[in-house]
Amino acid sequence: MVSLLEMPQTLPQQVPRQNDRPVEETESAEIMIDVRDLDFAYAGNKVLHNVSLDIPPKAVTAFIGPSGCGKTTLLRCINRMNDLIEGARITRGTIHLGGIDINAPQVDVVDLRRRVGMVFQKSNPFPKSIYENISYGLRIAGVNKRSRIDEAVEKSLRGAALWDEVKDRLDEGALGLSGGQQQRLCIARALAVEPDVVLMDEPCSALDPIATAKIEELIHELKRQYTIVIVTHNMQQAGRVSDHTGFFYLGKLIEFGPTTKIFTNPSERRTEDYITGRFG
Repeated sequence: MVSLLEMPQTLPQQVPRQNDRPVEETESAEIMIDVRDLDFAYAGNKVLHNVSLDIPPKAVTAFIGPSGCGKTTLLRCINRMNDLIEGARITRGTIHLGGIDINAPQVDVVDLRRRVGMVFQKSNPFPKSIYENISYGLRIAGVNKRSRIDEAVEKSLRGAALWDEVKDRLDEGALGLSGGQQQRLCIARALAVEPDVVLMDEPCSALDPIATAKIEELIHELKRQYTIVIVTHNMQQAGRVSDHTGFFYLGKLIEFGPTTKIFTNPSERRTEDYITGRFG
């Protein structure tokens, strides 16, 4: 079984293809996630059509578009969460993470999901203590030394901007935290196993504006160390937090590029119509 930990840290420069970002945007950029000619179906019902895009490292990439357009499906393809759904499969195309085909038979899926963490729409802390929530993934990975776990718990909670709020009650139940704190705890839990990529599926949809602002501020900080891909229905949020944006419609990637361009000077009429609220 090939471990994704053996992936190269410096990726070869790739030649831009048709419908990719303009040459001047990609010439010097490394690529963390390369999605190429991807078709995906649930039980024979195709929901993604010929999707191709390059996601750069240590940046925030947002997927926007109406409900049911394929954003979350693509997100779940990146860490193979769709493998858990009977009849769901990639029918054509590839996804490479750091140059490795994540769907190759020799790839260890458990290791993939360690390297590609995920934060869901609804916060889902375990019914355990705050400490045990963070340490769970480490124990599964075989880390049992208490000092190392303690260090990782503090580091990940600091990374999620939650340490100062919970450092004196790590043994208390995580379900006693507020909604925003629970979502940041789930982010900390994902960070504890030191991923390279963090996927976020509508992470603020159930939060109030104050908690949402904290999560967005946290995303800005996290992109210094992690590649972040976020699905959001909130276009204002995409504009605030992302560096690159992809607009999806009816399972197709209509346009992908720097967020400032997508929101101020889109190349496609459908993108402009969605951004300006003519539909969706």
